[in-house]
Formats: sequence, structure tokens, C-alpha cells
Amino acid sequence: MKHDWILDVLTDLRTFSRENDLLTLAAQLEDTQMVAAIEIASVNERCTFDAAEQDKSDRLDLYTLGQSKRII
Repeated sequence: MKHDWILDVLTDLRTFSRENDLLTLAAQLEDTQMVAAIEIASVNERCTFDAAEQDKSDRLDLYTLGQSKRII
């Protein structure tokens, strides 16, 4: 989503490193890319979960209104 661009940057850096015989750096960037992908997926999952929880609370409010309870 909004953080995916960093994966492209890391890929470009890793490619540059390999092409210029900076193999240790390339390996480190590969690890870094994996960490970034995991964290991005985690953030995206958290955002999806938060939205689902918000939907549940909205439904609860509609249910409460349907019970003829007055909310001031």
C-alpha cells in the first residue's frame, strides 16, 4: 500500500550492490527487504483489523438505535 515503495528502493539498492561486487551489502539488503515486507504486511493487517472493529461498533450503534433507546 503506502509503504510498498520502500521494497522497490531496497530491490534497486540490492541490484546495484550485486552488480558492483558489494556482496555483503547485497545480502544485508536482502534481509532488510524481508524485514520491511513483514512489517508492511503487519501494518496493513493491523489497519484492516482496526477497520473491521470500527464496523462492528457501528453495527452495535445501529442495533442500539433499533431497540428504541434514546441516545442524547
